[in-house]
Amino acid sequence: MKNSLVLQQEDVIAELAAGTKYEVLEELALRAVERHPGVDKTELLRVLQDRERLGSTGIGDGIAVPHGKLRHAREVLSVFGRSRSGIDFNALDGRKVHLFFLLVAPEEAVGIHLKMLARISRLLKDSTVRGRLLEAKDEASLFSIIRDQDSRF
Repeated sequence: MKNSLVLQQEDVIAELAAGTKYEVLEELALRAVERHPGVDKTELLRVLQDRERLGSTGIGDGIAVPHGKLRHAREVLSVFGRSRSGIDFNALDGRKVHLFFLLVAPEEAVGIHLKMLARISRLLKDSTVRGRLLEAKDEASLFSIIRDQDSRF
């Protein structure tokens, strides 16, 4: 498997309806479950919340990468969501988060999980890319930016 992000356009939410950290996790999890029917939403939410209790996945610069491993996941999956107004996610830098990249991997897929987290980090560390993502008009534009940037790695 090529270590590219496993995102499809249908995995992109151009404007999250959520207003709180918990609501963001729930909205991203719901999209993951819709796109991958074998994933249990309750289990996914528990894994994401458990991970957040260890420390916020809000890594700064308006970015959060909620992630976890699921026992019954068959493949790596991801969902991207954007909040133009920003959400208090207890980010490391104390700023609101605008760009959310959910990553879920099978429990036994430690190596690929870490590689994917690194890819997401490299993709979003570029302030120009973040700016383009914030300005993109819709899901198709967001997906195109992510796909094009990911192909450079």
